[in-house]
Amino acid sequence: MKPVVALSTGSLHCYGLHRAFALAREAGFEAVEVMVDDRWDTRQPDYLRSLQQQHGVKVVCLHSPFLSSIPGWPSDEIGRLKDTLKIAETIGAQTVVTHLPFRWTRASLRVPFIEKTYHLHLPVVGDGRYTRFLTSELRQFQADTKVTIAVENMPYNHRILGRTASFYGLNTLPEIEQFDCINLDTTHLATHGQDILTAYDRLASRVVHVHLSNYKDGREHQLLWDGILPLDRLLQRLAASDFGGVVSVELEPRAMGAASEKTVRKNLRRCYEFCKANLGLN
Repeated sequence: MKPVVALSTGSLHCYGLHRAFALAREAGFEAVEVMVDDRWDTRQPDYLRSLQQQHGVKVVCLHSPFLSSIPGWPSDEIGRLKDTLKIAETIGAQTVVTHLPFRWTRASLRVPFIEKTYHLHLPVVGDGRYTRFLTSELRQFQADTKVTIAVENMPYNHRILGRTASFYGLNTLPEIEQFDCINLDTTHLATHGQDILTAYDRLASRVVHVHLSNYKDGREHQLLWDGILPLDRLLQRLAASDFGGVVSVELEPRAMGAASEKTVRKNLRRCYEFCKANLGLN
């Protein structure tokens, strides 16, 4: 079984979903991962089906929203995951990606008379239910659906009490290893200082989905060829291990050059060719 190369619509979340599908197809992508967010366009099965038919691009994955303020949807992570799963089942997507539970949140305090903003890191209250769900209930929940639920490793990109830390719980490799199905995010691994090849070798039997992007000078989700990560070698490792899941290109819109559609077209095509060549899909 060969891997599928997809474009995450999160790479162009500043564009409309219709345009993201069109640009993906034009660049050669046969599939997309839809980042579900506050726009109803990303959450209506009939509309997603129409986009698939119009552009000839299959929605292979939905990314459950990680923000609580989604109009008309539950405010809790489990509720949002369940609603995302219903859409995936309806349109035939094979995977739903979900995040790890928040452990910390950041609040900002602006002091007007000295014109200074202080950032406070506060523990998240009430996310224990989601943690218990992931660690104790997810396996049984997965047994009741044909859609694969992939848990994504998250970044270590915040400073708390002078140390680099993660806002997310369950975010070390030994903790991530407990999940049967993993979405391996390369740029998030880089924020840990993790070697992506070593991490993949350790988790390979559980990796069903990959978020592919590079890391440069502390900036996440950079172009595949612009950064410190050996993404070409990782893709070759995936091919050698008969990986049959989805490789989803997930970039930051500024890295993509979203201010210019001409630049986006060029970068999308190059990303697709990069993946195709290193996965041996030519």
